Amino acid sequence: MKSSNFSKALEELIRQDDRYTEEAYHFVREGLDFTIKLMAKPPEGPGRHVSGKELLDGIRKFALQEYGPLAKTVLNKWGIRECSDVGEMVFSMVEKGILGKTEDDEKTDFSDGFDFDDAFRKPFLPNEDPDRNREEPIPDTDKDAPGNLADPSSPSPQA
Repeated sequence: MKSSNFSKALEELIRQDDRYTEEAYHFVREGLDFTIKLMAKPPEGPGRHVSGKELLDGIRKFALQEYGPLAKTVLNKWGIRECSDVGEMVFSMVEKGILGKTEDDEKTDFSDGFDFDDAFRKPFLPNEDPDRNREEPIPDTDKDAPGNLADPSSPSPQA
């Protein structure tokens, strides 16, 4: 969808349902792109499909990467308080033609996701077992960004 069409559809969507902010919809859209990049074998072509479960997992990782310990606070400020909110937003975007879906996709695909406290608070809480909340590292999806730690040729930050 072209940027201007996306903006118009988003404005109309928010006018009709103001539960979620514009930032929330942009976050979900960026979270979808992030999820596609994370997939071991990304779907091919413009009709690529990501399941609700895959999208929730990608959005969780994206939020942690982007906002760290503030992820839950930021998402809550935008109106995203639980996984079902992501489903509501996705299906609203489907209705506006921003996103597509298959016959098998349902809003309920997002209702059995994860608990926001477990996902966004626990990884940052001190505990007795340092490996208990540890997750696999989130792969760097923007290896060409300046100052990227994964790029040894990037200039070192000055102290």
